[in-house]
Amino acid sequence: MKATGIVRRIDDLGRVVIPKEIRRTMRIREGDPLEIYTDREGEVIFKKYSPIGELTNFSTQYAETLHKVCELSVIITDRDTVIAASGLPKKEYMDKRISPELEKIIEGRSMYAYTSGEKRILATNDGRDSFFVSCAMPIITEGDIIGCVVSMLPIESDRQETCDTEMKLVSTAATFLSKQLES
Repeated sequence: MKATGIVRRIDDLGRVVIPKEIRRTMRIREGDPLEIYTDREGEVIFKKYSPIGELTNFSTQYAETLHKVCELSVIITDRDTVIAASGLPKKEYMDKRISPELEKIIEGRSMYAYTSGEKRILATNDGRDSFFVSCAMPIITEGDIIGCVVSMLPIESDRQETCDTEMKLVSTAATFLSKQLES
């Protein structure tokens, strides 16, 4: 654990303000859920809560099925990081922070599909991706954005646009994961 040197007092309602610098660095937005942990030494730890993180194993199986049956390269993300990947180098994607461009797609709350001539969007923030975003559909549960299902194409691909079947598969996966979180 890293000390920040920032001290905050608890107010009369038991609230404490998380400094803006920490919220920005950790991508904590207004309304984001946080888990609170305590340990025996008296430490209180706040951790960003990822509802879809509870479905990591299920998401991984879904991504692997899309790859095996439909030959799609797929990643599934929460709002910040990749939580499942199949059909591409997992080391390159797993637990990596998503790119600002993919974050914009997620915040847009609607389907994204690549078309010829468009700038190719990379999924992660490190710029070393060997695949780009072909199609992406945010996972929305009870009005809240939870994550995204993304089909990927190799950078060297010469495909001109995303096909309807791929868009339907990605949309179905996002809807299905959303329903799993609701139940």
